[in-house]
Amino acid sequence: MKPTIHPTGREILFEERDIIVSKTDLKGRIRYANRTFYAVSGFSERELDGRPHSVIRHPDMPRAVFKLLWDRILGGDEIFAYVKNMTRGGDHYWVFAHVTPSHNAAGIIEGFHSNRRAPRRSAIEAILPLYDTLSRIEASHRNAKEGLEASSHHLSAFVAAQRKTYDEIILAL
Repeated sequence: MKPTIHPTGREILFEERDIIVSKTDLKGRIRYANRTFYAVSGFSERELDGRPHSVIRHPDMPRAVFKLLWDRILGGDEIFAYVKNMTRGGDHYWVFAHVTPSHNAAGIIEGFHSNRRAPRRSAIEAILPLYDTLSRIEASHRNAKEGLEASSHHLSAFVAAQRKTYDEIILAL
């Protein structure tokens, strides 16, 4: 059961040299996290082992970004994304995430590995208007499925209008 955590609006920062690492199974349940993950998130290993990674998902994050992430990694590709996470106490922190599928000896995806670094403030400022628009689109629909479909369509249209790939846009921020 996911604990009820309410956003405080306070941002916490972590050191540029720190790397947050986690590994999950195919369903996104945490199988490993490093000390930095626990220190920044405020959770203990006991609280998170086997729990869905979404326990740290901040409600401000548009679901369309996570849909894109899951589509990419389930398809065997890596993805980079800016993500706003929430701590155990409700504070938030931004990360620049690199998520990759993990393969077994037979080449079959058996889970996912994510490394996250502190993002540049300019990148967060650049991505926020898009994320705010996606979140508004999601909230404007009568049900979550329609909202996700509409915001995903908007994200695809945004990328196409830039005449660059999603990766080119994100890595240029």
